Amino acid sequence: MWLVWRMPPPGLDQASPAFGVLLKGYRVRAELTQEQLSEGSGVSVRAISDMERGIAKNPQRRTVESLAATLRLTEDELAYLRKSSKPSRDVPDPVLPPAPAPVRTATLPTGGGLPPDLHDLTGRATDLDALREFAAGLAGSRRWSGGVAILSGPPGTGKTSLAVRAAYELAGHFPDGQLFLKLRGMSPDPAEPTDVLHLLLRSLGIDSAHVPAELDGQAALCRSLLAERAVLIVLDDAADEAQVRPLLVGGRRCLTLVSSRHVLMGLTGASRFSLGVLGQDDAVALLETIVGPARVAAERPATAALAELCGRLPLALRIAGNRLASRPMWPIGRMMEQLRDGSRRLTTLTAGDLTIRGVFDLSYRQLSPSAAVLFRRLSLVPTGDFSARAAMALLDADDEDEATGPLEELVDASLLQPTQDDGRYQFHDLLRTFATELLAREETEQAVRSAENRLVDWLVRTATAAAREFQPASVRSARPAGSPFRDHRDAERWLQLETSNWLVAAERAAADGAHRQVLDLSEAMHWYSEFDCTADTWYTLFDLARRSATAIGSKRDEALQRNFLAWVLSALMGRTSEAARMAEEAMAAAVEAGDLRERGWATLYLLSAEMGGGNLSPSVDAYDDALRFFQEAGYPLGHYVARCMRAVYWSRTGLVDEAAAEFSACVDFFDTAGYVHPTPVDDNNYAHTLLFSSANLKALGDLDGALAQSEQALELFRGRGAALGLARALQASGGYLRARGELDRARERLAEAQVVCARTGQRKAEIDALCELASLSDELHEPETAHGHRMRALALCETLADPAVVKRLRAELAQHLDQRRQA
Repeated sequence: MWLVWRMPPPGLDQASPAFGVLLKGYRVRAELTQEQLSEGSGVSVRAISDMERGIAKNPQRRTVESLAATLRLTEDELAYLRKSSKPSRDVPDPVLPPAPAPVRTATLPTGGGLPPDLHDLTGRATDLDALREFAAGLAGSRRWSGGVAILSGPPGTGKTSLAVRAAYELAGHFPDGQLFLKLRGMSPDPAEPTDVLHLLLRSLGIDSAHVPAELDGQAALCRSLLAERAVLIVLDDAADEAQVRPLLVGGRRCLTLVSSRHVLMGLTGASRFSLGVLGQDDAVALLETIVGPARVAAERPATAALAELCGRLPLALRIAGNRLASRPMWPIGRMMEQLRDGSRRLTTLTAGDLTIRGVFDLSYRQLSPSAAVLFRRLSLVPTGDFSARAAMALLDADDEDEATGPLEELVDASLLQPTQDDGRYQFHDLLRTFATELLAREETEQAVRSAENRLVDWLVRTATAAAREFQPASVRSARPAGSPFRDHRDAERWLQLETSNWLVAAERAAADGAHRQVLDLSEAMHWYSEFDCTADTWYTLFDLARRSATAIGSKRDEALQRNFLAWVLSALMGRTSEAARMAEEAMAAAVEAGDLRERGWATLYLLSAEMGGGNLSPSVDAYDDALRFFQEAGYPLGHYVARCMRAVYWSRTGLVDEAAAEFSACVDFFDTAGYVHPTPVDDNNYAHTLLFSSANLKALGDLDGALAQSEQALELFRGRGAALGLARALQASGGYLRARGELDRARERLAEAQVVCARTGQRKAEIDALCELASLSDELHEPETAHGHRMRALALCETLADPAVVKRLRAELAQHLDQRRQA
């Protein structure tokens, strides 16, 4: 198809538009931007732009020759360019002479034929299947309607590689050709839509001289040419919607694949395919294809660690693999050790002119000032997972809207990823490392310090407020004033999501001397600790607070924190000997502080540790002491806890009738302790009392009553999400069911107890559950299963450093093995 321009009305210059079209055609053919042509010819960018648009009239001969030299025109082309620069007013309705012969698309590196395919595109089978299904769905519809697929993802995820592979594999659907057009969205000079359409038209066989000068005309011509053709168009590295929208010119039999670091939410009607990092197996497989199977097989653990240090990002994996491939004598472990140094990680991930840092920087330089500031400061968050509220603190914003805009800009640029939890975001490890570098380079030390202090203060204050949602009714008369949480469930969800962040924030606060803030957090958290029985978390926090108490010289706070530690060591870790010593130290600090309440708790924790270690006190005098301390302190909650623990002691020493009366009184107290607005802790205390009472009922021979109380306790623990009590209730219920002969139900309860203990780190309780499961398996005549349970229990015992328990289990295991041999 040839385009014919009619003569304009009298008085208008006809030559300048033709000159502009020719000039642009020659420039595009030479693969030069206006800036590059300006630099080579000495003609200003503004003058070139005006000439191409037909604004500048009658360029001087010297200007034309300077342009021609840079464009490397032939003599005939220069002659025609000179002629077109001279106005002619007496030629009616001219048809423009032929422009330079079009260049074949395969020779155009900026557009045209597909670039080479990667032979080792690993880990994208699922994404390729999705694109195949999408294309097949379009082709298989009764009326092919064309389509647009957007491939988005963080820098380095391999969007271009996937688009190229998809174009090759889908070629059969598009017999009229495949076109690849670079949009250079991340470069300082993104491709103009007019230049891209000009190139697209040339690829479709239109001579440069016959390409319309204006964008609308170019788009209209493309649509007419592609109306009935089956063509696949790849638009690679798109900057934004404004760049892409005019380029969506495919007809009903066309497919356009757009790759971009931005999600391009403004493009309606497009299908979206988001690329993330590779799975661990795929990441290792990619390294294997680059460095060779033998090297990976020899150092598989190091290879897996290397893949994780690369963040399983395809580009980082390729760079690391290429460096190893070029150094065949290097062990993989050497590269792994280099990457462990966070300060050198991005420098290590360099191969020739390809760097992770450079790829990230392209995206960073596109950000608005506020988004760039937030990107840098998010590296201060202890983990790579955070909420908009954390962003508010870092920006010192007054409301969430001020932080949401920059956050969403970072998401749109694929520099952050939204998580499955609403309102939360994730930072890729390598991007976080890059942000850390930027923060040190582009912000003052004072600005960084202020931002970090605001973040730490917000995390610690919010964690303290969340923990106070779990206070018993006897401690608070109403919900904490000004709490940012709707209820304890809302608070618990925040605490679980932010555990790593608030715990590190507490360590930073202690390092900065904010000891009272740390102590307030710890004292509030002990109410919550039974609901999330992650032993390491609580040991870390309470020991940190103990050191803060020592730093400010507060013996009362030291006694409090040592009591908390005694509970963790005994109840969660099974380290009863250490727990007893910690309780004795708590008692000494409480005596020095004159604190009766903490003396009472220290007494109970010491007795609990001794009982947990299998040592029963020779008398009840110690329990009476605890009762007296709590009574003199005016602390009814502690008083009834002490009565309950005394009843447990009576029950275990055979005084079951006395214990029954005591348990009855305690059940009545805890049943009504929070009768108006029971908190999770009130229900937790009530459930524990029921559970202790159920064991005494079994000793009295009332198995049905024992099971009923354990089931009631189990329901309360489940409803409140109390992990420690839940595990104990499951185990108790399983034991009662087993005693009733309901072996299948018993196994279900005990298996669930073991899972809860394993998840929350309750090693001693998990060992007990496994031993119970082993005995039950013996009873069910399943010796192999029983043996497996005992072996797992023995392995866990080795981590407890409890010689008595290890000795008992080894004896049981040896007896079991002897029985198997005899059988």
